[in-house]
Amino acid sequence: MTQTKNNFDYTIPQHVDRLKASPRLFENALLDKLSRVHWSTPLFVYTPVIILLAVWSLQAFSLPVVLIAGASGYLLWTLTEYFGHRFPFHYKHPSKFGERLHFLIHGVHHDHPNDPLRLVMPVLLSIPIMLIAFLVVRVLFGLPYGYPVLMGFIIGYLAYDMVHYYTHHAHPTTRLGQTLRRLHLMHHFRDPTRGFGVSAPWWDYVFGTQHEKQKRERAAAD
Repeated sequence: MTQTKNNFDYTIPQHVDRLKASPRLFENALLDKLSRVHWSTPLFVYTPVIILLAVWSLQAFSLPVVLIAGASGYLLWTLTEYFGHRFPFHYKHPSKFGERLHFLIHGVHHDHPNDPLRLVMPVLLSIPIMLIAFLVVRVLFGLPYGYPVLMGFIIGYLAYDMVHYYTHHAHPTTRLGQTLRRLHLMHHFRDPTRGFGVSAPWWDYVFGTQHEKQKRERAAAD
């Protein structure tokens, strides 16, 4: 086993070819098939939901209110993305079950980061997240106020999935695209304990988990 630069037990087997397609995750053929997702699948699943929430929101509120509430939902997603990636996705319990669970949730992606069918979240995982988000916004905001907030949350999720696929398989020419790709690939190939914001990398600067080069540059500027 080779140790990566980190402050927790994240190891990569020496025999792993990290640029090849990932192996089967489940013996059951249907479960394994459902764990492999084409990048466009979330768009087909959630775009109709966003449209429906937008219609309900605009029936209840003015456009400025919908935009502000939607922006709040988007902000909630970016925090969910950051903390979800930083803690549940990278928490490795010392038990065999914990090791297996970690590999299923996120470890397989770090071992095989360029597998195009394991770069967006499987629907079987994203739907429970959206249901929990619906319950949370319903409790916090009530309905219909929760509709535009949930709409912004789901838009943020789609942005995350698309940016994640983009950073692995695109060749960006814009400064923004190049920065997002560079920061995320540094998370994969330099230090997996930093750079948890994929579509919202600013949270790494807020919480001090930016990559060391950026951290030193920021300290020098201060």
